[in-house]
Amino acid sequence: MARLGTGIGWRPEIADVVERMPGIDWVEAVAENLCPGHLPDSLLRLRERGVTVVPHGVSLGLGDAERPDAGRLAALAERARALGAPLVTEHIAFVRAGGPMTASQRLEAGHLLPVPRTRDALDVLCENVRIAQDALPVPLAVENIAALVSWPGEEMTEGQFLYELADRTGVRLLIDVANLHTNHVNRGEDPAEALAGLPLEALAYVHVAGGFERDGIWHDSHAHAVPRPVLDILTDLASRVAPPGVLLERDENFPDARVLEDEVEAIRVAVDRGRRRDTGRLGREGGEGRARAAGDPRGGAAGGDPRQAGAVAVEPGRGGAATPRTADGGSGAADAARQRLALAQTALLSALVAGTPVPEGFDRVRLGVQARALAAKRADVVAKVAPELPVILGAGYRPAFLAHARRRPMTGGYRRDALDFVERLILDGRPRDAEARRALRRWWLERSGPAPRSERPGARWARATGRVLLRR
Repeated sequence: MARLGTGIGWRPEIADVVERMPGIDWVEAVAENLCPGHLPDSLLRLRERGVTVVPHGVSLGLGDAERPDAGRLAALAERARALGAPLVTEHIAFVRAGGPMTASQRLEAGHLLPVPRTRDALDVLCENVRIAQDALPVPLAVENIAALVSWPGEEMTEGQFLYELADRTGVRLLIDVANLHTNHVNRGEDPAEALAGLPLEALAYVHVAGGFERDGIWHDSHAHAVPRPVLDILTDLASRVAPPGVLLERDENFPDARVLEDEVEAIRVAVDRGRRRDTGRLGREGGEGRARAAGDPRGGAAGGDPRQAGAVAVEPGRGGAATPRTADGGSGAADAARQRLALAQTALLSALVAGTPVPEGFDRVRLGVQARALAAKRADVVAKVAPELPVILGAGYRPAFLAHARRRPMTGGYRRDALDFVERLILDGRPRDAEARRALRRWWLERSGPAPRSERPGARWARATGRVLLRR
């Protein structure tokens, strides 16, 4: 895996700052926010200077019960080619559920949700990763995610789950140390134990980000300073393996350039501290410390057979991906496993976004927190996708959208969510201000064709017609 160095997440809001920031070797950009034929000038200038750009996907849904969508994979591959990227990254998460597999409405979370650490989920994930590897022109790395909730009946630790995933598919890992901290606070999982179980020889790079704690729950906001516990986990990781790359993520509440530079420098210091710790251990233990730290979590000794040492056994595959070598020569997860996973994920997502009963074994309070967080994220993202709406509605935008989110789960992405929200406001005769209603109708007309005509006779027919037009 190529050495990346020190990087920062590229976002349009801080594009100029990133270009001027000293000591930045590479950047990461959200893949879904890029148009391959019209890349931002800032990214083009960075590439001309030799700065590596890695596309980071957020909507593929590798942990979904269904197989990855071919169109989404093609789009991710296109962005990798356009950027000349050495790899692409995605998340170990599910983002949508329902549909034909469960004979129910298709639902979207609009966010990353954890997959259960079970054999069924692992089999499905492994096959989905292999499908993605075959479709991509460069290697794939997958990221551990933060979680507010735990699945009942899990069969593996995170380390065991990721170890088997990497061993069976050859996929690289993107380890987010902030997410390890989040899961420590929210789920009681020891970051040191998690690191000890991970196949760190498969490490592609590391994410570092900030968050905040409220009422005993850690929120992975990417909008706050990186706290000391996250830097300490990074130091621990760097004492076990030299990370090929480390990147600061910041998505909102961007501080001035000096603050960002200080955060990047704090990351460098944390990595250097870990390397010094590792050097001291090697001196004391005759070189065995690192081997033990990266050894087989199932008890195998480091050295000798690479599989016994926890190394990822792979063969060259298409696009730099790995061709899996499974013990039984099978092709992946059985349809029965997908069906069971689909039912479980649909029940959970429906409880979060559609108000159905909480599935047995889940913490009702935590699910309530997660549901509110998903609705708030929908409101925030729709405001970015359609920035005219908060302007038209003013202070009424957020309460109106949250009321919409409680009644109508997202089924077709954020742009469709914005259209559905405005349609519902128009059909309900809101807002009361006539000028704002006219502005909403103009907005809707420009994007959707004939506007709903709620004030005319036959409004019910017009309402149904409007929905059909929206979905074409």
